[in-house]
Amino acid sequence: MRASTKAALERDPEGSRRVSLLELFFDLVYVVALALISRHLVQNLDWMGVAQSAVLLAGVWWVWAITAFLTDLYDPQQVSIQLLTVAVMLGSLLMAAAVPHAFGSGGLVFACAYVGIHLGRGLFLVPNLRGQRAQGRAIRIFFWFAISAVPWIVGGLMSEEGVRTALWALAVLIDYFAFSLGYPTPGLGRLPETQYNVTAAHLAERYQQFFTIALGDAILITGFTYSEVRAGPAHSGAFLVAFLSTVLLWRIYTHRAGEVLPLAIESVLETRRFFLVAPYTHLMMVTGVVLKASSFELIIARPLDDPGWAMIALVLGGPALFLIGRSRFEYEVFGRVSPSRLVALGVLVAITPVMRLVPLVAMAASVMAVLAGMAAADTVRSWGRAPEQPNPPA
Repeated sequence: MRASTKAALERDPEGSRRVSLLELFFDLVYVVALALISRHLVQNLDWMGVAQSAVLLAGVWWVWAITAFLTDLYDPQQVSIQLLTVAVMLGSLLMAAAVPHAFGSGGLVFACAYVGIHLGRGLFLVPNLRGQRAQGRAIRIFFWFAISAVPWIVGGLMSEEGVRTALWALAVLIDYFAFSLGYPTPGLGRLPETQYNVTAAHLAERYQQFFTIALGDAILITGFTYSEVRAGPAHSGAFLVAFLSTVLLWRIYTHRAGEVLPLAIESVLETRRFFLVAPYTHLMMVTGVVLKASSFELIIARPLDDPGWAMIALVLGGPALFLIGRSRFEYEVFGRVSPSRLVALGVLVAITPVMRLVPLVAMAASVMAVLAGMAAADTVRSWGRAPEQPNPPA
């Protein structure tokens, strides 16, 4: 009886892999987290602020990504898995709430919540998977999160911002490299390919949903900022530019590659390639959207201000990072990159020096025009053609 209860933790291979309502409920926390990270970046628009925001986003994303992986492997209809997911949700909310003071008084809260989520999950799964092959997977993941817990906690105890940032950056690198290497563990080795038995439709939908959450962050900041200003023509123009830019980011993401993501994952599942790359490509795209969302707050509030180089880097760097991630994403799906992506990146680089001479709203409109041109090129290229099928690189 005990063994059958444990076995029930894993999903039935023949059962439904649709995203559960609990997973959608779980995602709500990340709307708050992304909005607070965007606000943190706006309030700390310097190199240290960028590094801190990057570390915070990487930590928040990794909690979500690993949870998405595990909710694909384990049955969300089991009460124990539901309780585990709710516990991770609570920890994620603590992380989100600590973001504004993560490099001050809230550092230990953020670090302990992050470490507690991953180690707590492992302490639940390892004993409850005893006697099953999946236990080895849980042990490997727990082992590496126990290693990264040291710089996370020590960093949270440090009072100097630079030291905390460096230690947390080290912890993030440990977590990300351990995943990419297959969690090599003494006595167990790397995670076998048979333990990556994910379902394409479910995992693809989860990535699509998180990207939508990032777009929701942009919409949220656009609406809140516009509601707080005494709107004149320039503010209203900036508001429209922000909204249309968000729509274009959605269009560029979903066009072809985003639509066939489940098929793409399915076609390369046996090589693990797409599964191991997707967290990083989507993180780049999400980071680009978060940067863009941060810029909306400044553009709408002060549309006629002359931009400094930090603001130029924010407004142009967000779309550029999104396009780099989107290009790699497209390469993993189709084995090629559309020329429009490279042209758009080139244009963004070329117009950078000129942006110092125009107001914020004009700079934002210029970037929107670049995105619109790329979206139009995608539409023209695919017009009247049969949908392209995934063709991952060898």
